[in-house]
Amino acid sequence: MSKVMVVTSGKGGVGKTTSSASLGAALALAGQSVALVDFDVGLRNLDLVMGAERRVVFDLVNVVQGDAKLAQALIRDRRIESLSLLAASQTRDKEALSEAGVGEVIGELRQKFDWVICDSPAGIDKGATLAMRFADIAVVVANPEVSSVRDSDRIIGLLDSKTRLAEEGGTIEKHLLLTRYDPARAARGDMMSVKDVLEILAIPLLGVVEESQDVLAASNLGCPVPLHNPGSSVARAYQQAARRLLGEVIAVETPGERRGLMARLFKRRAAVA
Repeated sequence: MSKVMVVTSGKGGVGKTTSSASLGAALALAGQSVALVDFDVGLRNLDLVMGAERRVVFDLVNVVQGDAKLAQALIRDRRIESLSLLAASQTRDKEALSEAGVGEVIGELRQKFDWVICDSPAGIDKGATLAMRFADIAVVVANPEVSSVRDSDRIIGLLDSKTRLAEEGGTIEKHLLLTRYDPARAARGDMMSVKDVLEILAIPLLGVVEESQDVLAASNLGCPVPLHNPGSSVARAYQQAARRLLGEVIAVETPGERRGLMARLFKRRAAVA
């Protein structure tokens, strides 16, 4: 059964678009068919992160307004056949999308793909509420900072009240993806710990993505992280998050804990020697 998932946040710059592209690529690598949909009208970036910026001819607004068929606007990824992109428009008209039109496009995508991933703009404006409107699952992306966590708490409130599922009496499945986590700063108390964030937001943890230059390098090359450097800690975090979305039970690895364990083992072996 097809699933519609919104990747959302209250605060901008937390790694939402990177996470949309990376989760989409990881799900596609796991054998799923995936459509990535950019809802950030006027400020699209998902096409850049996917390396498809020169291939955009028609976009989401064109399809919603009937100027193009969905098949004309979908861009198939050159690296993974089962991964496609529907880009946002560069128009400044924030009213270009209608709820009825978006609903029709999402309905058509449901029939073609296992996963429809809606990359939401930050904030609580119309674009953000339309991106979450038809979702079954939400990934709330947050950094371990007070402002990001506070804004995420408000987004969770919107997910529980403004989605169609909520209005029909259902409950949207919500997950937290904590990004830009720096274990050294967390150890010094310079940023919130994973435990602190979970106590405030009180939703299941999908993964913890470490602050890494790999993310910037991948974005600059137009390549999702799991494809750019599959062996990196960041890629592994997204790969495991995708497997959890598919129902696998995998313990969440917090960056720093594994290194701490290995360091203690090495010290113990050195002491024995």
